[in-house]
Amino acid sequence: MYNCYLFDLYGTLVDIHTDEEKEELWERLSLFYGYYGALYTPEELRQSYLLEVEQRQKQARCTQKISHEANPEIELEYVFQALFNKKGVQADLAQSIYAAQVFRVISTQYIQLYDGVKELLEALRSKGKAIYLLSNAQNIFTRYELRYLGIEHLFDDIFISSQYGCKKPDSSFYMKPIEKYKIKPQESIMIGNDYKCDILGAKGVGLDTFYIHSNLSPDLEQEVESTYFLQEMDLRRVKEILIQND
Repeated sequence: MYNCYLFDLYGTLVDIHTDEEKEELWERLSLFYGYYGALYTPEELRQSYLLEVEQRQKQARCTQKISHEANPEIELEYVFQALFNKKGVQADLAQSIYAAQVFRVISTQYIQLYDGVKELLEALRSKGKAIYLLSNAQNIFTRYELRYLGIEHLFDDIFISSQYGCKKPDSSFYMKPIEKYKIKPQESIMIGNDYKCDILGAKGVGLDTFYIHSNLSPDLEQEVESTYFLQEMDLRRVKEILIQND
């Protein structure tokens, strides 16, 4: 039935829990910044980070109003670079990315694949299907996490919102793979765990959809209208449904 499969990542293929509020994170990160001469107390660093993110998000929204973009995305490496600059330290982008990754590693409680991820992707690949990843995420985190989890090579291409300045559910983000690979929406399906971002967004550009309610799914505020629907995470069942309808 389908020639192209687009997958969400976190909450659909990857189970992850991060805690950006824990004291240990900001204590260790302030120590890291201090090593380079950017002296912060843990709370000062936390507040500076939150303020920088907020300001850049507001700036992005104002800029994107011109193109009617409702969901702009920022690149966090520039936030971490700004935190160095505020203390008079001229950090290059590589150092700022490293700081961001230290932040991500310390804040991550766990990260793992859901059962059946590799089997699902490999089954689709064995049938010659095109498989793309479409994720609201930060490239400086996600690329490394995909490598760590051993699934990066299972996608024909990877689309991460921070690289494009927009994110799901915006049609402009969905159109990136559609336009690049001349994807026919009527022959394609989006699989995800977020009803607003993954399902309504995909339907808006004419894609069929497969909603999976996982432990990371936002609470549902309306009745689910999706081509396929599972009330709990079961990728082996997803595989059965997709393969039998091929």
